[in-house]
Amino acid sequence: AAAALLARAGVGTLTLIDRDFVEESNLQRQVLFEEVDARNATPKAEAARRRIAAFNSQIAIQAYIADLVPGNIHELLNGAQIVLDATDNFETRYLINDYSIEQAVPWIYAAAIGSYAASMNILPGQTACLACLFPKPPSGTVETCDTAGILNTAVNFAASLQVTETLKYLTGDLIAMRRTLLSYDLWTNERSEISSARPDSECEVCGKRQFVHLAGEARPQITLCGRNSVQIHEHNRPVDFAELAARLAPHGTIRSNELLLRFERPPFTITVFPDGRALIQGTTDPVQARTLYARYIGS
Repeated sequence: AAAALLARAGVGTLTLIDRDFVEESNLQRQVLFEEVDARNATPKAEAARRRIAAFNSQIAIQAYIADLVPGNIHELLNGAQIVLDATDNFETRYLINDYSIEQAVPWIYAAAIGSYAASMNILPGQTACLACLFPKPPSGTVETCDTAGILNTAVNFAASLQVTETLKYLTGDLIAMRRTLLSYDLWTNERSEISSARPDSECEVCGKRQFVHLAGEARPQITLCGRNSVQIHEHNRPVDFAELAARLAPHGTIRSNELLLRFERPPFTITVFPDGRALIQGTTDPVQARTLYARYIGS
């Protein structure tokens, strides 16, 4: 939603990064995708790029089918004026937060869960960062998309907050930018705000400049929220889809194109991307997922 709003506002260059592919369950809340994308399991970054280019061909769009990790974040975000969070997990958000403070690049946090929408601006050196307010991930203390689902209007509300703040920044109106973490429940109309006006000098990230997520010292999340899926990324070697398809064909159903290969062996589906990353659907157990990856894809 945020990418579409930015494109329609005429923001000249967009970089889209997403590790996932379109599924039918995405269509009720993710406005850039259509049924054909779900049928073809089109990577989200590529589907979004195509849709945006169809309604604004005057802007530059770069799409990366990738998982944002410590090993590629500097390359993928190089040159960005501002970063917008549209992720579904705190590990990636803490990684973005580390990068933002290290590189002095602002970013805007946004989240939607159930009927709640939230947004916060992080301006390095001026406002609190994500780690100032949440030194540790709120694991087990908040609802997830597994337990609460997501109201589609909450997604669009969060994106609208996020994009409005982005436009303020890009037009130079930093005074107008909000200095709070704003949360709003669209169902009950309850609103809350927590001040983020000043950095915390004792913050491990923006105060002490310890970037453990950038250094890869924090354990990454590999179970995907609400997906009954586990992501495996054992190596960064290119995958020969033709060779892999020939090897897997006797064991299940294969569908592939230049962007991904899908191997179905019920009750599991393995989706492999060109860089060797795979999504194992049908389990939330990382051990079982790694076993399936090793058995069918190789190490």
